[in-house]
Amino acid sequence: MTMAQKGRWLVVTGLVLLGGVYVRALAFTPVERFQGPAQKIFYVHVPAAVTTELAVILLGLAGVFYLFLKDPRLDRFAESSAEVGTVFASIVLTTGPIWGKPIWGTWWTWDARLTSTLFLFFLLVGYQVLRGAVPDGSLRARYSAVLGICAVVLVGFIHLSVYLFPTLHPQPIVLKPSKPSLPGEMLLTLLLSFGVFLLLYVGFVMQRYAIATRRAESFHG
Repeated sequence: MTMAQKGRWLVVTGLVLLGGVYVRALAFTPVERFQGPAQKIFYVHVPAAVTTELAVILLGLAGVFYLFLKDPRLDRFAESSAEVGTVFASIVLTTGPIWGKPIWGTWWTWDARLTSTLFLFFLLVGYQVLRGAVPDGSLRARYSAVLGICAVVLVGFIHLSVYLFPTLHPQPIVLKPSKPSLPGEMLLTLLLSFGVFLLLYVGFVMQRYAIATRRAESFHG
């Protein structure tokens, strides 16, 4: 079985499991007493946000190693992770306003975390544009690596933004020094969703990496 086929099976499995997780979230996970049913989108929005950050961190690490090792496989992985991260970032920016409208009374506010997440999305889109605009492979890989490293810095700012500029967006309730304030059933559903999104990330990256590898082989062949 090729890498692309393995990735395809992981994605199909992940999508089926995502459906199961959301059935659990809607039917078997308690309703949050303050936000009501609107809070259920939490189980997609938060894992998508964390997976986006993971994709960007791996993009940046691949860029750092590429600058030292000049291994084209690292560049192909970075390209794949950036593209998948862009998809997950778009999920974050779509589900956020849907959740925010009934809770905050507005689809969008120029909150520090929202604004910086939007900027990260534009940076990822710019990454794709850069790769398409630079014909020289070696130069494209170096420029892309530097931009990927810049994206990691922005991820750090996004994480700290709710502490530096406390506005509408809540602070983390799971990743915090004290124990999570989520009830056990909610936390379990969230962790299951995290696992499913990680599976989807791996599956999508494997497929995208296989495409990049075939393209490089055909170019050199």
